[in-house]
Amino acid sequence: MRKKLISLLFSLLAGLTFGQIKDTLAEKLLLYQLPNGAWGKQLNDGIAVNYKLPLDQKLLEKIKATGDEHATIDNNATTREINILIKAYKAAKNPAYLSAAEKGIKYLITMQYENGGFPQYYPNTAIYRKQITYNDNAMINALTVLYNISEGKNDFDAVNSELKLKSKTALKKGIDCILKNQVLQNGVPTIWADQYDEITLQPAKARAFEPISLATGESVGIVRFLMMQPVKPAIEKSIKSAVKWFKQNKIEGYSYRVKDLNGKRVRVLEKEKNSVVWARFYDIKTNTPIFGDRDGSVKYNYKEISDERRNGYSWYIDFADQLTDKDFPKWLTANHLSE
Repeated sequence: MRKKLISLLFSLLAGLTFGQIKDTLAEKLLLYQLPNGAWGKQLNDGIAVNYKLPLDQKLLEKIKATGDEHATIDNNATTREINILIKAYKAAKNPAYLSAAEKGIKYLITMQYENGGFPQYYPNTAIYRKQITYNDNAMINALTVLYNISEGKNDFDAVNSELKLKSKTALKKGIDCILKNQVLQNGVPTIWADQYDEITLQPAKARAFEPISLATGESVGIVRFLMMQPVKPAIEKSIKSAVKWFKQNKIEGYSYRVKDLNGKRVRVLEKEKNSVVWARFYDIKTNTPIFGDRDGSVKYNYKEISDERRNGYSWYIDFADQLTDKDFPKWLTANHLSE
């Protein structure tokens, strides 16, 4: 299907009838889909995928030259496209949209490790790309797609029965992996790291400025995902332990925002009454906020990292309070549980 569409587009270009090409988002996703069923976040030239760009011959050549080594679930790639195509199929009933979405789902199932984890890339195993990756919600995005298929929710009831059965199996394996990945401190569950070794399941570092640590932003997403699942003792314990950790390690009386100082956009942590934040990363043993830099060093003072990293990365979050103060109590009530 992909090759036929590309051939058609090149023919139209040659005949100077490019204006006749369907330039809808769903049609573009069919063209951008990689041979193995996934989508990349970049094209072969390293430039980020931008579906807003109009199609022309040069862009089509770049798309055609992009191979499976770019297949990833990082930065919402693949899971985003699957979601869009499922909704497009629901609206237009074009079988090509459903076929492409199902091919993407098969990719997710294929890339999953036997232990239930998902790498950032597949089949590309360079550097940290083979690690089990919660960073930027990569694994949770994949599991959410599988959950929607398993439950027939959010238009995923259109997916064929064979994929539904496989998705249920993959979902269970993924949840088991999440529970195993929850970091223990003296036997007490806390929250989760950004990345894990795909074999040992031990927390691992990724980029130089992303040290082994407890990762708050991604852990919020993990807890919310677990709250969607049927309550079992292991899941209940995991959720309650994580929420308890968040409550114990919040930083009160501070806010974190981007400000314009002397014509320069900078990120600042400043005192603000009644505000609360959490550091992005905490030391995995002591729960002390930590900050990584380009040279691989780890600092314990936010002001000690380089200007480039201090302003080019988000080092604090403020949305965990929605989880602890609103989502968690609602979950307890809905499931007739006590804290």
